[in-house]
Amino acid sequence: MSKPVHIAIIYNEPTVETEKGREFAMKAGLSQEHYGVWISAAKAEGRVDLSEVGVIEEKEDIQTALRDCGYETSIFNMSDDLDRFLAYLKAMQPDVIFNMVESLGDNAIHEMHVAGIYELLGIAYTGSGPWTLGTCLNKARTKEIMQFNGIPTARFRLVESADELNERSLGLSFPIIVKPSAEDASVGIDNKSIVNDFAALKERTAFIIHKFQEAALIEEYIEGRELNVAILGNDPAEVLPISEIDFSGLPDGYPKIVTYDAKWMDGTAEYVGTKGVCPADLPAEVEREVKEAALRAYKLMECRDYARVDIRLSKQMKPFVLEVNPNPDLSSDAGFFRSIRTSGLTYAEGIAKIVGFAAARRKGSKTS
Repeated sequence: MSKPVHIAIIYNEPTVETEKGREFAMKAGLSQEHYGVWISAAKAEGRVDLSEVGVIEEKEDIQTALRDCGYETSIFNMSDDLDRFLAYLKAMQPDVIFNMVESLGDNAIHEMHVAGIYELLGIAYTGSGPWTLGTCLNKARTKEIMQFNGIPTARFRLVESADELNERSLGLSFPIIVKPSAEDASVGIDNKSIVNDFAALKERTAFIIHKFQEAALIEEYIEGRELNVAILGNDPAEVLPISEIDFSGLPDGYPKIVTYDAKWMDGTAEYVGTKGVCPADLPAEVEREVKEAALRAYKLMECRDYARVDIRLSKQMKPFVLEVNPNPDLSSDAGFFRSIRTSGLTYAEGIAKIVGFAAARRKGSKTS
């Protein structure tokens, strides 16, 4: 009887914030067995970035799906400890790594470096490679690459200091949306992100640069609809049914954008007022153009196995690629799996497909 394939689910818990959350939960008399409870308590104190913490719940969904598919699984929390991580890989020798590491030492750029370790060790792993992970984290560079290759994206500028902004030479039309240039998961995006005049632009840009200690990305705001295009596979890659963010539930005056609160802060007006709808109701020709733009971006950025391409559809029904998101959220209630389910696959079947793509790259694999 052959040995079952061992899938190691690797993630990195944001240990500093988590410890604060645990301390707060213990003082409140909450059980540590219920992660969501004490995270909620820590969240109330402003101690936890839920865009990072969400991966801890996601790993459990993935492990259950893999076990249902007959895989042997283990879960390993790096805890920012590279020596312990390398010792684990040497001892366990997993067949495939399900890569869920999004940062190391509170620095998102190390996501690509962890993937580089897998590469150096010759271990097959799910998702995109180091170049894609690092480049797509840099929103401005990704947009430059798309722009050069003729993929429609909103006009933009990268701003290192608000003092460099000049109204006469701005080269962009209002309204403008201001974002951190190297964050993901809507970090730094809120109801004040869209500005309508130069004074507000300068103020918001200075705020983002100071808060995140990185350049600000300022780009023309595309008024219209927001679409999430999930893509699965490699040769060929399959564009799944398009999902749309329905903003109709937002209170009057709220900008129709996916803010941090809309993604992560359950109970807020933004979270309640933005719902995913799949499939999106689009004219056939517009759907074709959206899928084509998303697939071009996926291939151009050398995404692998699975990714989500975010697109704004203007009032004139022209698609503009906002971001390319390799290794997006795979929890069972996430937008990516909204498209998976609409395509006819179960959650477990979707996870198994992603593992299958990685397994095909294993040394000695006939399909590698």
